[in-house]
Formats: sequence, C-alpha cells, structure tokens
Amino acid sequence: MTGSAVKLLVVDDEPPIRKLLRVGLTAQGYEVQEAANAAAARQSVADDMPDLIVLDLGLPDTPGHDLLQEWRDEGLSMPVVILSSRTDEAGIVKALESGADDYITKPFGINELGARIRVALRHRLQQQGEKAIFQTGGLSIDLVKRIVKVDGREIKLSPKEYDILRVLAQHAGKVLTHQFLLKQIWGPAADVQYLRVYVRQLRQKVEQIPDQPHYITTETGVGYRLREPD
Repeated sequence: MTGSAVKLLVVDDEPPIRKLLRVGLTAQGYEVQEAANAAAARQSVADDMPDLIVLDLGLPDTPGHDLLQEWRDEGLSMPVVILSSRTDEAGIVKALESGADDYITKPFGINELGARIRVALRHRLQQQGEKAIFQTGGLSIDLVKRIVKVDGREIKLSPKEYDILRVLAQHAGKVLTHQFLLKQIWGPAADVQYLRVYVRQLRQKVEQIPDQPHYITTETGVGYRLREPD
C-alpha cells in the first residue's frame, strides 16, 4: 500500500451500487476504480494492482466465488471484502473459505463498509509483522508465554480454549468460518458442536456478560470474529 491514497477496486454489475461506493469511498480518502464484470476486474488487476477489492458475488460473466478463487490460486494476496445478499449464508461461507477477508450484506451503510475495509487493510499489515502481545480493550493475550488476562487478571484456559482464542487473535477483526476453526483446532472431520461448546466456555471466562459478548462475536450461520486490536 503505497502512495498518498489507498487504491480500491469495486467489482459490481449494478451501476447505482458502483456510484454509491465510488462517491462514498472517495469521500473517505480512497482512490476508487470500478469494474462491471469479472473480465473488466481481471484487466484492472493486471493493469494496476489495487490495495483492496470490494467484490460482488453475483457477477454476470463469472461467479464472484470463482474469480476470488482464481486470484488466490494465482498467489494474489490483496484483501477482498465480499458484497452479498442478506440470505446467502452458504455463499458467504464459500467466499470466506476461498480467501475473502470479510463480507458485508446488501443493503449496507457506506460507513460500515469503510470500517470493514480499514479492518481488512490493518489485518494484512498485522499478518506481515505479528506482535507478541495482542490487546483489545481489557483482553490481552501473550502469544509467546500463552498468558491471557482480562482487565489485568490472569484467566486460566484449557488448551483447546486457548487454541481457539489464539487463532481468533491471529485473525482479529476478520470473521473465521466454523470449518476454518475446526480444521485449525481439531482437523477437517470434527463436528461443529465441539466448537460451539468451547466458544461458550471461552466466553464464560473472558466476557463480562457471556450472552452479550463484547470480544468474541457470532456471525450467524457463518462463524466467529474477535474484536480488532487497539
């Protein structure tokens, strides 16, 4: 990410959506390029690599999932934020497992999208130089010593609880699918019920009000997200 403005590529076949994104994101200081289909998006990426892509899944020539997978298979690592219909949970999960960094549902607010974009950009920078101490609000995780504290008080976690928290911290601000977490912690054949049980136990230990989580939030039908670091 170089230069005075972060370059975004908006890929959507609806002109009103592209106009909304162009006006709103330009006002937030981004340099915005547009593509109405997958072919134009491929050409735009080849001509001038963007810092981040906002990608609609319902493109007229190539499904957004396939275009994303194509970019990841080519080794392109720019953050991708997915635009999706509100009911398309299966599509969201598929996109996240194909390498998307986040998603936002239509209709959406431009300020929310801007916030998701900032988180995705920060997450990539964090991955390039991860810190030993993760801190968000009153929750701190020493990723070297494996010490977890809430408001300065050390919390004892089971090995699996810590592993879940560690993976969430390594991808803080990004939604992680159930299958991604299961594969990281138990292996690909594990039952999602294991994950739900351990996340519930983890919330009992780190959340002030476990039923109203502040740190570990649920993305319904998709997975979990840890609050981004301070």
